[in-house]
Amino acid sequence: MIEKYLINPFQKFTKIEGLGGILLFGATILAIAWANSPWGDTYQEIWKFKIGFSTDSFKLSKPVMLWINDALMAVFFFLIGLEIKRELVIGELNTPRKATFPLLAAIGGMSAPVVMYLLMNNNPESASGWGIPMATDIAFSLAILNLLGKRVPVSLKIFLTAFAIVDDIGAVLVIAVFYSEEIKIALLLIALVPILILAVLGRFRYYSKYLWISLGSIVWLLFLKAGIHPTIAGVLLAFTVPIRRKIRIDSFKVKLKEIVDQLKGCDEGEQVILSKEQINQIDDLEDWTEKVQSPLQHLEHKLHPWVAYFIMPLFALANAGVVFDFQSSIDTNIIFLITICLFLGNIIGIPLITMLGVKLKITELPDDIRFIHIIGVAFLAGVGFTMSIFISNLAFTDNLILTNSAKIGILAGSLLSGITGYLILRSAGRKMVK
Repeated sequence: MIEKYLINPFQKFTKIEGLGGILLFGATILAIAWANSPWGDTYQEIWKFKIGFSTDSFKLSKPVMLWINDALMAVFFFLIGLEIKRELVIGELNTPRKATFPLLAAIGGMSAPVVMYLLMNNNPESASGWGIPMATDIAFSLAILNLLGKRVPVSLKIFLTAFAIVDDIGAVLVIAVFYSEEIKIALLLIALVPILILAVLGRFRYYSKYLWISLGSIVWLLFLKAGIHPTIAGVLLAFTVPIRRKIRIDSFKVKLKEIVDQLKGCDEGEQVILSKEQINQIDDLEDWTEKVQSPLQHLEHKLHPWVAYFIMPLFALANAGVVFDFQSSIDTNIIFLITICLFLGNIIGIPLITMLGVKLKITELPDDIRFIHIIGVAFLAGVGFTMSIFISNLAFTDNLILTNSAKIGILAGSLLSGITGYLILRSAGRKMVK
């Protein structure tokens, strides 16, 4: 019973994330090949093409690249917010004991790469890139774990997911505090009004997707104009979505049986279309189906394929197209720095902090996880693709050389980390899982 309601849904989640990671990899290869091909100019022009509208008093016109990074990625962050809220309320982070192990790992995984970056960087122009190596890409890392199949325990995948979600919380806070522009307080305060309205409605378990989309769009626009990166609006809006269902599954089963009995009693005849009575029964079924579902869970379920199969690959296609012109347009120092911080930062920080927590009895290792598994996951945590590229765009907004160099470092560091983590876990997990 526990396996049916806990493990199976988690396995479906990792399957989506795993395939999403494969699509991410494919989009990345395509972007690099396209950008360095004879059609590289076309690649650059597509993402620079402006879309939008303007009036005498209002203007909203952005390049395609920014519509992807500011608008579509807000949906990505909205999904992250939903996952964070679920984990905090009913998941792997809902008690101090559950949260301690991935929390300590995330603290080590975020702090060590940042400290390494700050200590090793000697260029003031690249100082703002310290947030780049602190992020973990859950899609890529879970895709690598899925390649290992039963060689690794399910609890290790759960740990990696919880760790990555805590890591995402840290990345979101860093973006909000350190990588936002000059903040316009008046617009920010106005934006908080619809958020509070949705939060109050959510507290009373009221949810309407049309209302959330309408007010959410207003909040996104106000954050954009206020100087706070609009992806933060996605996270805040996610926290207003109610997680509790309106009715229990037992009540739904009773009502479902009544509706089925009513439909059986309807005369089908030779009708091409439904009768009025049949339409009423189906409408009743739709209403009860909506009531029995958690709005948060339903949104997660619907958004996961869109984010994993469309938004993230499109983000990779638009952002990973680094031109490898080694004569003039790269900074080898920043490439080396980010590569090393991603590859070694997590392997220093995660095992050190988690083992210290175990020694001090603050936390404990799950029964089927050994220290070698933590080493392997620590390397996988160095796969920082999506969030790292996103932060690099914010950190080096006006410096194309540093932006391209950072992306090369991210690709190199993520590739080294992913391969090393895979090989370690492939060796370690073989005798652990029956």
